[in-house]
Amino acid sequence: MRRVLFPAVFLFAIAIPVMAQDPVKVDSKHYKVEFENAKVRVLRVKYGPHEKSVMHRHPASVAVFVTDATGKFTFPNGTTQDISAKAGDVVWNPAGRHLPENTSDQPFEVLVVELKSRKAAPKKPTTTETTTATKPN
Repeated sequence: MRRVLFPAVFLFAIAIPVMAQDPVKVDSKHYKVEFENAKVRVLRVKYGPHEKSVMHRHPASVAVFVTDATGKFTFPNGTTQDISAKAGDVVWNPAGRHLPENTSDQPFEVLVVELKSRKAAPKKPTTTETTTATKPN
């Protein structure tokens, strides 16, 4: 039993991080970083006819379609969602994992603007707090 359980647990432990990986690292054929700063990362995504990616994760993002696109997303639970967009369409996507596929005979291109989460900045005192804190007794 132990011989079977250990390899199964090991494979499961490896599979979870792989499923959540950065698309640029796990699928550099289709994903290229065009721009990045502390607030956003812009990816250029290009799929040839009937090309498929691997399961990967995106933070919340906005997709701007450069060309028409027809495809399918497969999600970690096995469900699928057909996608269809026209050049110029802009779509909001919540954070999540998916496996994209171009189901068309035509290539497509899309720009994905990934939003980076903001770290909590130290709270600056308001005028009232400053006045209260410096007011003599």
